[in-house]
Amino acid sequence: MNHIIYLFKAYRASKFKVVPIFSTFFTKLYLRLNGAKYATLHSVGMPHIHISKRGVFEVGEKLVMINWIGSSASGLKGKCRIEVRNGAELKIGKSLGMTLTTIVCHEKITIGNYVNLGVGVHVYDTDFHTLDWKLRRDFDADVEHKNTAPIIIEDDVFVGAQAIILKGVTIGARSVIGAGSVVTKNIPADVIAAGNPCRVIRSLIE
Repeated sequence: MNHIIYLFKAYRASKFKVVPIFSTFFTKLYLRLNGAKYATLHSVGMPHIHISKRGVFEVGEKLVMINWIGSSASGLKGKCRIEVRNGAELKIGKSLGMTLTTIVCHEKITIGNYVNLGVGVHVYDTDFHTLDWKLRRDFDADVEHKNTAPIIIEDDVFVGAQAIILKGVTIGARSVIGAGSVVTKNIPADVIAAGNPCRVIRSLIE
């Protein structure tokens, strides 16, 4: 029985080493085919990436993407999803870590250096639909009149698991956003903020 346990653990350990090698290679190819500009990256599992013809996606070195339940402590299934529509710009600095994260860019999203986006975080710079119910009845009119506004996430920000960051928001450098928060307004630098809607809890400066 001990031999079986040993073989099983050896197989599991090898899987954690082999999967990232192949998934990183194919993620790089996937990004290149989408016209993205990147430096270095590490990917566990395959993300979903869609960059429209006139969309811009640029990311610095040391991007880490976790797209596999086996590498996530949350137990959630899924993968990272990045979508950049025509004319939109998604620009990310160096050393971004993201796990099962969704970023949808219809206008402009800027993410700084050394940012961590926790498990299941969603970043949307669009409402997806207009607020006018009459226009929502027509697909083309609905899409044309949707509201968008740029998002800025500054350096060293940590966004907790399953938080949602909505359009027009700036999160100041070094701030921490609590898990499950819905960020609808600007958050200053060097604070802990949480809740729905997200509010400042306390300062991180002693």
